[in-house]
Formats: sequence, C-alpha cells, structure tokens
Amino acid sequence: MSTSFVPAQVSSLPWRMLWIVLALGGAGVLGLYSAAGGSLFPWALPHAVRFLAFLGLAIVLSRFRPQTFHDLAFLAYGGGIVLLILTLMLGVIGGGARSWLELGFVRLQPSELMKPILVLVLARFYAHVPPREIRAFSAIWPVAIFLGPPLLLIILQPDLGTMMLIILNSITMMFLAGLPLRLFVGGGLAVGAALPLIYNFLLLPHQQKRVLIFLNPEADPLGSGYHLTQSKIAIGSGGLFGKGFLNGTQSHLQYLPEQHTDFVFSAIAEEWGLAGGVVLIILFFLLVRWGTQVALDSKERFERLAAAGLTLTIFFYIAINLMMVMGLAPVVGIPLPLVSYGGSAMLTVMICIGMLMAIDRETRRNRRR
Repeated sequence: MSTSFVPAQVSSLPWRMLWIVLALGGAGVLGLYSAAGGSLFPWALPHAVRFLAFLGLAIVLSRFRPQTFHDLAFLAYGGGIVLLILTLMLGVIGGGARSWLELGFVRLQPSELMKPILVLVLARFYAHVPPREIRAFSAIWPVAIFLGPPLLLIILQPDLGTMMLIILNSITMMFLAGLPLRLFVGGGLAVGAALPLIYNFLLLPHQQKRVLIFLNPEADPLGSGYHLTQSKIAIGSGGLFGKGFLNGTQSHLQYLPEQHTDFVFSAIAEEWGLAGGVVLIILFFLLVRWGTQVALDSKERFERLAAAGLTLTIFFYIAINLMMVMGLAPVVGIPLPLVSYGGSAMLTVMICIGMLMAIDRETRRNRRR
C-alpha cells in the first residue's frame, strides 16, 4: 500500500512537462504585469485566471481515452464548421478580420479551434488508409475535402495567419503519414510558381503591405514597418541581461505596439535580455520535445499521428511568432503560446496539451499490461 498522501490521479500526471507549462504561464504573467506598468490589470490577472482554468481543462482531457478523440473527430469537425459560419454571420471585427464570436464571458475565435480538430480528422483518416494505398491518389484527394470548407470560411474572415498555420500543419501531417516526397516537392514548386498570382489576387492590400515590409522594413519605419522596427529595437536594446524587470522603455513608453499579444517576446527580451529570451526558448523546446517523445512512444497509428500533429500545432505557434518578432517572417498575428495575452490561442494550445497527456497516459497504461 502506498504511503503517499498524493492521489494517484495527481501523481500520475506528467509533472516534468506541467512544470514547464507553469513556467511559461508564469513568464507570461510577469511580462504582462510589466507591460501594464506594474499592474495586474488589464492583462496579467485575467491571463493568470484564464491560464489556470484552461490548464484544468487540459488535465480533464488527459483522463479521456484517445479512442474518444478518434470517435468524436468528425463530430467536432462539423461543430467547428458551424462555428465558422456563425462567425461570418454574427462575429465581431478586430484587426481588420471578422474572426471572433462574442459569447459574453469570453470572446471565442473558432478558427483557432479548427487547428486541433483538423489534426484529429487527418489522423483518423490516415489511420485507416492501408499502407499499400498511402501513395495512391485516394490518400490525397479526401484531404482537400476536409481542408476546403474551413479554409474557405477562414479566408472570408480573412485570417491569413491561421490559414497559413493550418496548411503548414496539414502538409506536415501528410508527410508523416507516408505520402511520397515527390508530391511535396512538386507542390512546393507549384506554389512558388503561383506566388505572383497569390500576391496580386488573393492577398488584401494590407496583407500585401505586410509582405513588402517583411522584405524591406526600413522602407516605411514610421508606417507599415513600425511594428517590426520597434520589435527589433526592443530585442536588441535588451543586450545580454536586459534592462531589468519593469524597466523596459520600448513597451512602457508605448513605442512597441501590441506588447501584450503578438510582440510580448520583444517586451520580455528587452527587460530580461538575451539570457531571458534563451531561457524562454529552451522551455518551449522542452515542451515540443516532450510532445515529440509522446508521438514516438505511441504504438497505435492514430495516436502517433495525432500526437505528432498536436505537437506540430504548438511548434508552429512558437516558430512563427518568434520568426515574426525577429523579422524572419511577415507579421501575421500569431501569438506566443501560453505567454501572449488572449484566450482562444491559449485554449487551443491547452487542448493540444490535454490530448497529448491523454495519449501519453494511454501509452504508459499499455506498457504496464
């Protein structure tokens, strides 16, 4: 009989990973507290409350069997499509896009929820494709059917950042499922050839301007390039160890826009310097490594593909945001997971973490048999 006073349901949780998640959430609270000039409002306290609530949801999800996610994938897909349609009809506009549903107690962005939903749908589909047919056309065209409706509805909002992340995630999942490399090379060449058409006919004027500013931010440092220019200044001015907590000038003097959402890393790097930025990146690396290990340890094909896709979802959030604030990618409005202020992205990441914990729990249960 165990002498531990800790319930088995609590002690069995992957605490090494949870401590990493808690550290990232704590970094977000500190960064938002400083961005508000040393105040818990309007960002730090709501962020902390939301973080703990969504972490609780992740722990609840970890108690489900992965088979439940498999069985409910298409039902969740249908619900996500309904929410996207409602968003176009009744949603509120923010940042030039009609992407949010105002629910009173929370402002929900349904396009964010489609990221883990599509991961489950693709994982379920490829889990049932026989290995001998994985290179056939029948393993490709259904993906277009799955992706078409949500991508069309997201384009109509429009939300370029979410659309790009969903496409990246889906292509990578198709590769992990075993589709031949020549398809991705050919597809990449086709997209490259179509870039001028995409730029001229699919991108809105403000999106075209983001691309141009990414290529040459100095062309309009006080206009369209202002966000990126100030972000680089904030990161660079932090030096090795930063200016000190609550001593950031770019954020406190309101030079750095969106320091509580898209550019929170820039504000943190200014105050904590290269050392603080590297620590934050290491924490993210450890989180992604844990998710990758969960995928590698999984024995069932659905669980392995789902774990890989959920980990990729978190990874692309991290990579795109960090590249964006450092001037290595266009500004597309992707927040930094668990650190940036905002509910929908945090909810999505916590759902991914919760399902990863469920898959990890199932794998450990099977090992004990």
